[in-house]
This record gives sequence, C-alpha cells and structure tokens, in this order.
Amino acid sequence: MSQAFHFITLALYGGATATYLAYLARTTPAMASWAHKLITLGFISHILAIVHYTSCSGHLPITGMQELLSFMSLAIAGAFILFERRFKVAILGAFILPLVMLMLVASSLFPHFSGQPQAAPVAGMAWFHVLLALLSYAMFSIACGTGVMYLIQQHFLKHKHFGSMFHKLPSLETVDRISFQCLTIGFPLLTLAIIAGAVRSELVIGRFLVWSDPRQMWTLGSWLLYAVLFYGRIAVGWRGRKAALLSITGFILLCFTLVGSSHNVNWYP
Repeated sequence: MSQAFHFITLALYGGATATYLAYLARTTPAMASWAHKLITLGFISHILAIVHYTSCSGHLPITGMQELLSFMSLAIAGAFILFERRFKVAILGAFILPLVMLMLVASSLFPHFSGQPQAAPVAGMAWFHVLLALLSYAMFSIACGTGVMYLIQQHFLKHKHFGSMFHKLPSLETVDRISFQCLTIGFPLLTLAIIAGAVRSELVIGRFLVWSDPRQMWTLGSWLLYAVLFYGRIAVGWRGRKAALLSITGFILLCFTLVGSSHNVNWYP
C-alpha cells in the first residue's frame, strides 16, 4: 500500500516539477494553478504514505538514509506550499520542486534500514532530534532557493537586462524577506535539534559530543555558519548578496552533512 502511495507521490511531484519549470518559461495563472494543485495532491499523497508506513512499522520513517531523504522531501514540499500561499510566489516552485523530486528519487537508491528498538527516552529524543533537524533543513532549502533567485535578479539589475525572466521573478525585497523568515524559523529549529542530539548522545554513550564523529562536526560547522548569518542579519543588518550567498552555502553544507558525512546513517546506534 505504501509503495503505491510512493509511486503516486513520485508521479505528482514529477508533474508539479515539470509544470513549475514550464511556468518559468511561460507565466500564466492557469499554469500556476495547475502546478499548485499537483504539488498539493503530491504532498497529501506523501503524508498518506508516511501515515501508512508508521501504522505498519510502529515508528516514524526516519531511521535510515532512504527514509530521511523521503521525509525531507515531504518537509520541503510542505514548507514551499506555505510560503507560496503566503507570498504568492509560484515562480519559487521552479527553484524548489526539482530538489523535492531529486530527494524522493534519491531515496529509492539507498537500502532500507530498520533501527533496533531502544528505551523510550532514547528513541523519543532521537525522533525529536531528527524531526527538528529535517524541519530546519526544509526552511533552509527555501532560503537557498530564494538566494538563487536573488542572485539572478541582482545580475539582471546590474547588467540592466530587463527581459522576460526579470519581470517573472519577485522583487529583491520580497525575496530577501522570505529568506529572512526562513532563517528566523530554521535557525532556532536547528539549534534545538543539536541540543536534542547532544542529550541523546549522552543517554546512549555518556558523552554530549563525539569529536571523532564527522556528522556531528559537520553539523556544528553548519550551525556556526547559520549563527553568523543570523547574527549578521539581526545585529548588523546584513541583506542582499552576502546573505544570499551564505544561505546557499549553508544549505549545501547541510546536504553534505546529511548525505556525504556518513556511509551508513543510523540514528539509532
């Protein structure tokens, strides 16, 4: 049953991705409406797949790389739907939906992993840690997409190239505002995720931090980058190109942390 939901979700996300990319080439209200319907239906189908899997397995599907990527694609899709509705920026889908689709496809390339049962405090803290981390990643993915849009729009302004693409993209002010809101939500979530992960580490191995664990070190590095960006935006007033570049760099680092820092992700050691 969940496999059927997976293929339905894949088809709907694929259709939404193609429609949003087509919307980038030909901006029409009808195409935006169809794209929004497809991503919404895909999101609902994805939720049903998660619910079905959870009811059958007895735990959330966040115990291995396959499930993490799938859940992260769900979180990004949900975050995009919220920001699209709030800011009326359908064009953002052309920059975000390919990532959603890529993660869902990539999830099928990893073998299924089933974690070993643990004591309730440890398992509960692990789920709390992973969920907060994935939600923060979703926020940062939107900030990354808006950062790319900002750089493109700034390039057009700098070179006085006011073609069709320039008029399709939202203003620099709107893009910057979306990015800032993503940061103000994502950074506290990432901070709480790291705290929860440290508590879980203490419960499992008796240490809050393992310096030899590359995943922990890369996560701390990502957090420091976003801390600098958060401080710069709040206290110094960073905006524009610098904030956009840091948002893009931070999300790339997070993706590397998630996928590249460990050959076998196991959140339940």
